[in-house]
Amino acid sequence: MQKTQKQFNTILKQRGVSFQLLRGQTLTVTEVEAAQVSDLFCFNLHDFSESLSSGRSIDYNDQIFLTSGHSLYSNRSEVMLKIIEDTCGRHDFLMTPCSLKMFQIVANNSEYHPSCHENLAKSFAAYGISPDQISTTFNIFMNVQVAPDGAIRINASKAKKGDWVTFKAEMDLLIGLTACSHEETNQFKFSEIGYAIS
Repeated sequence: MQKTQKQFNTILKQRGVSFQLLRGQTLTVTEVEAAQVSDLFCFNLHDFSESLSSGRSIDYNDQIFLTSGHSLYSNRSEVMLKIIEDTCGRHDFLMTPCSLKMFQIVANNSEYHPSCHENLAKSFAAYGISPDQISTTFNIFMNVQVAPDGAIRINASKAKKGDWVTFKAEMDLLIGLTACSHEETNQFKFSEIGYAIS
């Protein structure tokens, strides 16, 4: 695969954006440095009650690690996105986006901490979408290992500088995208994420 020349936008460290992606358009997400995770969530642009579904996507692909050739489905069993190129090959669709509550529960941290859930909620707020409408994200470049007994562990991302994944929209979408805020997920360093629409 060869990444064609595209004009990339940048998501700053621990921030998020939202934008429209129309049917037939492609979204390419790329590593600016290396090993930085990016959380993606989306809604049907014309009906926000239809949104990305981790469970249905895993079910219909018979696979928990989605890559080139796999489709991301909605809660109504409609294809929202197809993965058409992927130079990394390892992403996660099991873990919810990090949130302030997660840091309080899992990390026992009572102080404020930026999070993907907050950044997605802020980005979607202009469209009248509530935080409760944001469910499990497709965690681009995140490397989650599942042991035979079902235990899960977050390992270092396999993504190198310049790696990318390209999605094709199969319906008009409202996309939310972040540069993840979770220390463990990003090996205790943060960097920017690049994205391009074509």
